[in-house]
Amino acid sequence: MTQAPTIGRIVHYTLTEQEAAHVNKRRADAKNLNGAGVTLASQELGPQIHIGNSASAGDVFPAIIVRVWPQSSVQLQVFLDGNDTLWVTSRTEGSGDGRWSWPPRV
Repeated sequence: MTQAPTIGRIVHYTLTEQEAAHVNKRRADAKNLNGAGVTLASQELGPQIHIGNSASAGDVFPAIIVRVWPQSSVQLQVFLDGNDTLWVTSRTEGSGDGRWSWPPRV
């Protein structure tokens, strides 16, 4: 039985090498800001400080479908292992980096 993707469904997403590098850069930049005296407490009106564990290509994270395109691709908000998310666009179902899949039933 094939499921059709719909808004609000939770799926698994596999990071690409480029996405992992982007996440890690944002988190390294946050550490540099912290070294300059910018703290979470000083962020009330400023940019978000990205804190979390390192990401690698092939890491799988939960994601929520936020939009479905007619060509069977979706937009996702990927929930990373930290205080931030990653928005990925026009992704298709399948296995491998940059693809989403339904979580297995356990």
